Amino acid sequence: MSLKEKIEQDFLVAYKAKETVKTAVLRQLKTAATVREKEVLRPLTDPEYLDLIAKQVKQRRESVEQFTKGGRPDLVAIEERELVVLLTYLPAAFSDQELLAVIDQAMAETGAAGPKDMGRVMKLVMDRAKGQADGKKISEFVKTRLGA
Repeated sequence: MSLKEKIEQDFLVAYKAKETVKTAVLRQLKTAATVREKEVLRPLTDPEYLDLIAKQVKQRRESVEQFTKGGRPDLVAIEERELVVLLTYLPAAFSDQELLAVIDQAMAETGAAGPKDMGRVMKLVMDRAKGQADGKKISEFVKTRLGA
């Protein structure tokens, strides 16, 4: 079953069960996917769906951070509930050790030796860690490994 089919099926189940948060999150996700499909003029692949979900997750995390700074615990709670729903559709996150192993492998493959090679390493790691690690965290680890 493709990710699109799973999301559609879960949406129908949540809608019938009157799970308002899950229904709203999946409706937003389906809408974002439809918009993206119209932009690229073809159905999205599973990796493209993962990118879309990862963007939604990042957006929710940034909202949580901003609402926390703004002293809005009510809105923080809403965003966190939505975040939990979205995270169920992403693959398990890399541990720090797993992420470092991916970075080391990418450095070996690209022959990276210093900070000037960061772009090549980042591109490779971001492709391999799609949906499994945060870009900020990857960037920090790559900088540390390259001695930047």
